[in-house]
Amino acid sequence: MLNIFFGDMSEAIYNTSLYFDNTYYDSWLQDPFAQKMIKSIDKAVVLSGQAVDSKALGVIPVTKISGGLKTLLLIYNEPGKIFNASTCGDNCSKWILRIAKKLDMDITINLRHIMDFGDGKLDIKILNNDVIVHSMGEMVQYAGYFIV
Repeated sequence: MLNIFFGDMSEAIYNTSLYFDNTYYDSWLQDPFAQKMIKSIDKAVVLSGQAVDSKALGVIPVTKISGGLKTLLLIYNEPGKIFNASTCGDNCSKWILRIAKKLDMDITINLRHIMDFGDGKLDIKILNNDVIVHSMGEMVQYAGYFIV
């Protein structure tokens, strides 16, 4: 299940881009699921563990991929840690849900805004009040109390 804590969270890794640049492994990019995320979010194809070919930017080092993609790769590869997913745009929300389902374990993210998870059925636990929400309407209703 996806767990979300809204607002400041001392144990969350806030600067995900810097953290990624200093901790990622080349092997992370060889994973087929990761490659689908990279193609979807940055419109890029993995050339190696250190470079991608981006439709917009050409061949770039992995450290130059988008901040949202870096955060997704961290959530996927280090699910025991809590990352600030407010670095992600709404285009990443479906991937956060897919990661939680694929890993078949609870993952926790920190949000400092209300991310749009779409119109589908959700099973997301808001850790601030231990409520499980099943739709965006329910999430907005509860999350609004915790976003400053």
